[in-house]
Amino acid sequence: QVQVVASGGGLVQPGGSLRLSCLASGFASDKYSIGWFRQAPGKGREGVACIYSDGTTVYTDSGRGRFTVSRDNAKSTMYLQMNNLKPEDTAIYYCATDYTDVFCSAYDQPYVLRLLTLKQGTQVTVSS
Repeated sequence: QVQVVASGGGLVQPGGSLRLSCLASGFASDKYSIGWFRQAPGKGREGVACIYSDGTTVYTDSGRGRFTVSRDNAKSTMYLQMNNLKPEDTAIYYCATDYTDVFCSAYDQPYVLRLLTLKQGTQVTVSS
């Protein structure tokens, strides 16, 4: 089955850290860009970070500075290291791809966010 599944969420205090994982299966994920997204209660989807197949990374304002995206192609796994978490980071986090290596060039655009299928996310709750 072709899929990407996010995991690693949980409850963390403000200022804490979490590392999310995205396991890809059923396709050659090392050839494609993978993006990280989130959706908070009552809010729309937003892109957070994206990583190309060669390891080049891009971030939106939501992810820049506190989040780091990486990948381990041998494990078909992408990671999102999140530091100095804030209550406004509370959301369901997802990983996704369009099975191209240009996905990162438009991953945060409204038309892409509308069309994405986001499944099997992981809940991150930042609260004291």
